[in-house]
Amino acid sequence: MAYIPRTEFATALSQVANERGIKPEVVLETIKSAIVAAYRRDAREQGIIIPEEEEFEVEIDSQSGEARIFQGKGKKRKDITPPGFGRIAAQTAKQVILQKIREAEKAAVLEEYSQRLGTLVSGMILRFDGPNIIVDIGKTEAVMPPQEQVRSEGYKLNQRLTFYIEELREGSRGQQVIVSRASKGLVERLFKREVPEVSSGAVEVAAIAREGGARTKIAVFSNQPGVDPVGSCVGQKGVRVQQVIEELNGEKIDIIQYSEDPEKFIAASLSPAEGIGVKLDKKGKTAKVTVPDDQLSLAIGKEGQNVRLAAKLTGFKIDIVGESETKEEKKPKKKVKTTKRKVTKKKSEKK
Repeated sequence: MAYIPRTEFATALSQVANERGIKPEVVLETIKSAIVAAYRRDAREQGIIIPEEEEFEVEIDSQSGEARIFQGKGKKRKDITPPGFGRIAAQTAKQVILQKIREAEKAAVLEEYSQRLGTLVSGMILRFDGPNIIVDIGKTEAVMPPQEQVRSEGYKLNQRLTFYIEELREGSRGQQVIVSRASKGLVERLFKREVPEVSSGAVEVAAIAREGGARTKIAVFSNQPGVDPVGSCVGQKGVRVQQVIEELNGEKIDIIQYSEDPEKFIAASLSPAEGIGVKLDKKGKTAKVTVPDDQLSLAIGKEGQNVRLAAKLTGFKIDIVGESETKEEKKPKKKVKTTKRKVTKKKSEKK
């Protein structure tokens, strides 16, 4: 009879089942696999060839840890537990069990984080792995690839930040938790955290356009009477939006009133510019926007950023012109009066 020492067996089962959130049945199955592996290995060392298709069953007393190994299944199975097998089984089983426990634990953690996709998590930067950043998010290590990083943030070891859980992605080391600082989802979740009206659903986010580290435009609306969606997100004296800005290391945020009227929405999206006129080509999804000359630079933004984000937010291609340019285009063109010149021959030329 093979015997796994009670202390090791009980400790492993208790630790995994109670502390690591893995079902006892899963642990017992790993132990059974370990005992079969140990038996096959021991047989090979003794020169005994066991066909791969040969089936074995293992019975384990979940209380004492006593184990028996049987060849075959059902009524025809026979007890083949060899004398002195307990020590070998225990050693080999322990190695396999630890590996299986790590795999099961990782699977359980990944399952937990798969339920938390699209939420926030606090994490600390552990190390830099090539272009990737490895982040400690509590129960596991997550990866932040280059495309999920904000260049201007200048990440440092042991730096603690709030991350957005983007996805589970298959990598060279199996499935990995991918976190982000560049995602639009990070902004939306921060507003949900800081603004009770967004969290409760009284204020909803219609669209977000973001250039991480520089600027974000977020369009909000409310179907509940008496609720000011923009005011709710800004907060008294700007305290709510300021919390989000601080979490994003000073990134500028424009909070815009969403409208189902594209003209109104486009005009609002070009905030902080004012006095905007909009003419739409709905079929071509383009908008010609006229702004006062003194608002033109605001509407366009530094290096075109404001109008670029407005286009992403609204889904329209936006062409901006100043009022003076528009007036110039509307001015009728002056007609140039031409007169016909009568050409007469000189006397000398006359015949």
